[in-house]
Amino acid sequence: MGNALFDCTGKVTLVTGGNSGIGLGFARGVAKMGGDIAIWARNAEKNAEAKADLLKAGAGRVETYSIDVTGEQNVIDGYGALIADFGRVDCVFANSGRSAKQHALLDMPTEEWHDLLNLNLHGTFFTLREGARAMVKRADAGKPGGSLVGCGSLSMFQGLPGRQNYAASKGALGAIIRGMAVEFGKYGIRANTIAPGFIVTGMMAGADHVIEMFAQRTPIGRAGYPADFEGLGAFLASDASSFLTGETITVDGGYMVRPM
Repeated sequence: MGNALFDCTGKVTLVTGGNSGIGLGFARGVAKMGGDIAIWARNAEKNAEAKADLLKAGAGRVETYSIDVTGEQNVIDGYGALIADFGRVDCVFANSGRSAKQHALLDMPTEEWHDLLNLNLHGTFFTLREGARAMVKRADAGKPGGSLVGCGSLSMFQGLPGRQNYAASKGALGAIIRGMAVEFGKYGIRANTIAPGFIVTGMMAGADHVIEMFAQRTPIGRAGYPADFEGLGAFLASDASSFLTGETITVDGGYMVRPM
């Protein structure tokens, strides 16, 4: 078969925030390789649309769950339901998060600092930790392997004025992922971060001038789209990435290496 290298048949991938945007793009790549997919997101209508989309793309099975990842027990219970339904989890893409509200640092409310970290950092940590626990348990039973993936951003490398809480969440995620790569490598579990550049999602309707501005600043000459994450989804969920761990993969059309 032409796609055997990225075959995801029999593998179960969890994508949080997977009913739209980057998460859905990642999941669609897994679906095209025949994988099973669990979506955690809270909009029932969008969940149903995503399920139909992924099944049409070729997923073996798709289940959606309404999970608020900011609650530790919610995440624990969510994994309980996932394992009961699928019996295993092979790849976790911790993608749930939100953008920062525009604030100058001196005016940033304490509530905004904590609220964003609650979702982008703590929710991501709970998701990755429980995924690792499930994978280690399976490895101890004689079936090693697994792929943990976090969603970072270019703010891991660049200063982001007025949105330091967002940058802090993504920078911390990179440190967590690198630590997990070292700690869980003995179980055949790898851990990596995806760092997207400017990606056009449904929330950007009418923002053509912003899209064009970023396109002009990007060596590839266009903005990014959720479809640009399909290949990474297939790669990171499959055994093709079994020797890649501890890395941050920028998906930015060359934005970070452009001449000033």
